[in-house]
Amino acid sequence: MNIQKLTENYIKNRPFIQIALGHDLINYSKLARIIGNELDISQFDAILIACRRYKEKLKPKKSLGIIELLKKSNMTINTNISTIIVEKNQCIDYLTELQKQNDTRIIKGESAVTIITNKDKLKEVEKRFKYSILKKTENLVEIIIRSSQKLEKIPGVTGYLYSLFGENDINIIETMSTWTDTIIIIENKDLSKVLEIMDFNT
Repeated sequence: MNIQKLTENYIKNRPFIQIALGHDLINYSKLARIIGNELDISQFDAILIACRRYKEKLKPKKSLGIIELLKKSNMTINTNISTIIVEKNQCIDYLTELQKQNDTRIIKGESAVTIITNKDKLKEVEKRFKYSILKKTENLVEIIIRSSQKLEKIPGVTGYLYSLFGENDINIIETMSTWTDTIIIIENKDLSKVLEIMDFNT
């Protein structure tokens, strides 16, 4: 694979860099050095040219749309959250009842079910699934990003958020979306970093 393609793939996999390029906020020399170091490529000038060429291909309104959408989105933070992963097909009636409650979320997979709930509900859930709990994680935070209906028409929003979290060493424990709500579960220790990187109005 040539340097142009390697550079393009590097930037494509990091939506936050694309947005910074779209707003002319990138120092091309520094970006080229970072790409060269991470991909072990010594041809600095070739990477620099590839970065500039990629910038020319960007649609200027795409990155602007993501930032503007997130600026107008509302963020809700819920602390004392826990996730419990249980074996599938256990206590089906109880799971159905949990899905109707506002303080609990259910994510069904092929082999297991993840229950996201708060501290007050935790003991009740543990008691019901006493012999089928595969994993339990406590002291988590639920981030709910509620956007406008424009979310459906702007590509790359979720990818941008995941990339932003990853580049800031914030581990996403669980994630789900329901129409205009994007829900992300993180560790409590990362909350301050999330508040900092999600301030799009500064």
